[in-house]
Amino acid sequence: MHDQESSRPTPDARQLDDETLAFARKVFQMARGGETAELETLLAQGLPPNLRNERGDSLLMLASYNGHPDTTRVLLERGADPELQNDAGQTPLMGAAFKGDLAIATLLLDHGAQVDGRGRDGKTPLMFAAMFNRVDITRLLIDRGADPHAVDATGMSILAAARKMGAADTAALLAPDA
Repeated sequence: MHDQESSRPTPDARQLDDETLAFARKVFQMARGGETAELETLLAQGLPPNLRNERGDSLLMLASYNGHPDTTRVLLERGADPELQNDAGQTPLMGAAFKGDLAIATLLLDHGAQVDGRGRDGKTPLMFAAMFNRVDITRLLIDRGADPHAVDATGMSILAAARKMGAADTAALLAPDA
């Protein structure tokens, strides 16, 4: 005879799950908020540096996207993967390019982020920088070897994407003769 009660979680297990979920939320908030020392302590105690939330955002994605270079550096030094994509197919470098954060973009590149890493849609960090008129990031990525002639999965070039988004400064940088 099957005992339905035995397949239900015990109150202790539910409480542990709630505690675990609360801890996870706290850890992601630490990354988002740039609480470097607290996060570094947890990483030293064995917290996985590539922990991801329900949207696939890694601790590194949250720290870098929210502009926390010290937290970003600690995560990278503790083994966080700069190429780990979220559920939308975006990397931390793409997020830094979108935001226009030169310090974070440089840090990510210095720790192994691929200058021409592609998302599922074929977009590169340079395409994000160009589309959102991030001149400094565009220059950085080109200086680091990004291909200014790359196209996304639809065949759109970086220059065409910049023009489509009205990003005049990066369009001029990409096509100085135009």
